[in-house]
Amino acid sequence: MTSQTLCVNGMHAVECRYMTDPVMHQDVSSPEPIIGVVKNDRSFFFYLVVALAIALIIRFFVAAPYIVVGSSMEPNFDNWNYLIVDRLTYDFQAPERGDVVVLNLPEDTSRALIKRIIGLPGETIELKGTDPTVTIVNTAHPDGFTLNEPYISPTNYGGASNTSITLGKDQYFVLGDNRKVSADSRTWGILPRTDIVGRVLFRLYPFDGISVFPAEARYVDRTAP
Repeated sequence: MTSQTLCVNGMHAVECRYMTDPVMHQDVSSPEPIIGVVKNDRSFFFYLVVALAIALIIRFFVAAPYIVVGSSMEPNFDNWNYLIVDRLTYDFQAPERGDVVVLNLPEDTSRALIKRIIGLPGETIELKGTDPTVTIVNTAHPDGFTLNEPYISPTNYGGASNTSITLGKDQYFVLGDNRKVSADSRTWGILPRTDIVGRVLFRLYPFDGISVFPAEARYVDRTAP
């Protein structure tokens, strides 16, 4: 007995004749493919669980995505910038001055902010003037040195000034690059190390702004007058 079916040949359906039933039955009724399907389903489920576990470990312990909403870091970070934050590095080394970090607001840890680290543990930070200069006093510079901050637009100076604060162990002082609008350590105080989520590692959007360690700064100490 013979049967008739349609086969796909390139872009056309063509008639295929004289395909015997035993061949068709063998392809669909052999017990081995059924066993193989069960094994494949189990393997797929296993790999899915492993992939999900790896993704969760990366998400909560290695790196996490964040989207910028707000103007406190302009002109270096704008609305809808898509960032990848490195959660792991600070487990092995201390944050440095000039690092751009994502942090949990100490007074409301459900809110995440992006700021720049300005003051380190044990230092005294002073802000003075209408376009406030930042002076750092530490053991290496007992008379203080002034930060050169070329990443700040002249139109973005402002906000709270005439501030002086001394940091303790594992405490940091952070500022937004848009000083005129940023709510930062000038208003809500010191940042405990435990509230730092991580260092901004990648900017992936906008595409013309893709970069590694975007807007990160390193300073040359200048002795304060």
